[in-house]
Amino acid sequence: METEINNQTNCCPKFNPSLYDEKEFIWQDKLFIKDSIPTFLHMPLPSKVGSVMEKLWTKAKDVNANSDEFLCLTHDPSAWKSEYYMAVSEEISGIENVKLTGTFLTKVFDGPYSAVPKWIKEMDGYLKTKGRKAKKYYFYYTTCPKCAKIYGQNYVVLFAEV
Repeated sequence: METEINNQTNCCPKFNPSLYDEKEFIWQDKLFIKDSIPTFLHMPLPSKVGSVMEKLWTKAKDVNANSDEFLCLTHDPSAWKSEYYMAVSEEISGIENVKLTGTFLTKVFDGPYSAVPKWIKEMDGYLKTKGRKAKKYYFYYTTCPKCAKIYGQNYVVLFAEV
């Protein structure tokens, strides 16, 4: 799943939901760099999101460790903290490196951030049809707000670690 910057926005690539909707990914030591920001009741402060994304992207670009696929996952371990995981092709010094191993089922949603509780319920129903239960959820926000507005879609992929 190679990523290219889209000429229409000069920013986020146009997202293809069929690559992630109702798929299973099995990762063995998939490499990410990680950082976190404070949140208020799961709501990230907009200025913090941009700075953490820029920091992760810059770290990866500076050492040419960009993954072939742009994948940045978000996980909220509490109502007061969001963790960001950006896929990279090699370990990077000066930032936390983590490896994720496990089976992840995915489902694509389209809509505002406020729909997350509804999406989790829908994902739980989907998992139940597969005889699975989520251990942890990660969200992949596929485009920045500016690009989502241009594309007319705000796709979000829910990764359920099962």
